[in-house]
Amino acid sequence: MQAVLTFPDISPEVFSFTLFGMDFALRWYALSYIAGIVVAWRLCVMALNRPRLWPGETPPMTARQFEDMLTWVILGVILGGRLGFVLFYQPAYYLANPVEILKIWHGGMSFHGGFIGTIVAVFLFARKQGISFASVADLCTHATPPGLFFGRMANFVNAELWGRPSEVPWAVIFPGEAAQFCPDVVGVCARHPSQLYEALLEGVLLGAVLLWLVYRRGAFRMPFFVSGAFLAGYGVARFFVEFFRQPDAQFVSPGNPLGLAFHVEGWGVTMGQTLSTPMILIGVAAMLVSWSRRPKTA
Repeated sequence: MQAVLTFPDISPEVFSFTLFGMDFALRWYALSYIAGIVVAWRLCVMALNRPRLWPGETPPMTARQFEDMLTWVILGVILGGRLGFVLFYQPAYYLANPVEILKIWHGGMSFHGGFIGTIVAVFLFARKQGISFASVADLCTHATPPGLFFGRMANFVNAELWGRPSEVPWAVIFPGEAAQFCPDVVGVCARHPSQLYEALLEGVLLGAVLLWLVYRRGAFRMPFFVSGAFLAGYGVARFFVEFFRQPDAQFVSPGNPLGLAFHVEGWGVTMGQTLSTPMILIGVAAMLVSWSRRPKTA
């Protein structure tokens, strides 16, 4: 008999209540965003309070300026994440139902879109304040992995974005007909807990590497090196996990059971891999250029 794990009995809602006839709830997914922002804020303030980490021992901005920038970043994450999901994953549906774009509470956020939105927000803020975009970008990206960790853990609690069918001992039986429907599997359909794979790779491992680069290798003194390391690290982690993650439903068809975004006979890549490939290339290029221009003391 296949050894599998039963999905834990966890409600997607932390708590809920009714007030004046209206239902309110705090969901783990919303809490993950809050926790990610709070941890990122503390990491960034901690780094700004250590002048030795920065070129010329001068931080690019004050803690107060960073706190002002948080509003821009939050808007960039939400707007970019939503528009990225609409454009990258279901453009035809939302073109036919434009009102649905505003219904964020129904789900549907793209990390790649949120990341682009954050870059735009940081660039505009840095330009307005006359501060170094490179240093601020490095500051923000080094604090991003905790948010990725909390977000992927929330995906697991919500029993969404599960993995492909698997017989590994840690495979999980996720609730719901969609998760338990595996045409090629006889009996119980267990799946890779791909959300946890992403939490460990994108959140824990990548976060540890970036902190090591910043605090032990002086990476902030090489503009764009940390940003490049984040782009490359996230891209590699996401590209790898896509081999275990269930493809997005809108890409699956009888002739394309693996849900490949682009494919030819015998070869193809998923949408997640398609979007991650330029991140890897840009990230590696940024690291190489930054390293070639490093100060002799770095």
